Amino acid sequence: MKHLLKIAVGVALFLPFADAARADDYKLSNNQRISCSRGLMAGKLNTATCKSYAYVFNTKTSEYFRCQVSLALTRDNKEVINVQTDGGCTKKPRVFDTDSTYSFDATETEPPNTNSFFGPGGYSIWVSDNTKQKVRGCITISSGLGSDISKCLDMTFQ
Repeated sequence: MKHLLKIAVGVALFLPFADAARADDYKLSNNQRISCSRGLMAGKLNTATCKSYAYVFNTKTSEYFRCQVSLALTRDNKEVINVQTDGGCTKKPRVFDTDSTYSFDATETEPPNTNSFFGPGGYSIWVSDNTKQKVRGCITISSGLGSDISKCLDMTFQ
């Protein structure tokens, strides 16, 4: 009985370390952007809308989230009339099929932009495998038909 108790205690002590070894690691992109626009409304109301984007990346699985926050402020010449905020993160597919240790960076066009032919712009994400010489670049743009087009390319080293 003492032998079984020692095994049970040993397993109980090991489990937290096993979970920690399998834990995913998330990293925020270094390349956040913000874009703002202003509009005039009837009655001398001014509206300013700002949007910012960032990416949260799982450095183990290469899955990532595209996050957006926006703030719209409406005012007249004397006071702020209305402030609205919105935002959230959308899960995107893995860049690589296998787990490893990855690094990444992302950037986004800031609409309206001459680089945006069909819609509100696009973004690119670069992911590298920290354990071998492997880099993948992905670009996602709006098709203007309701769905985004996303393609990735493995880099060759010469």
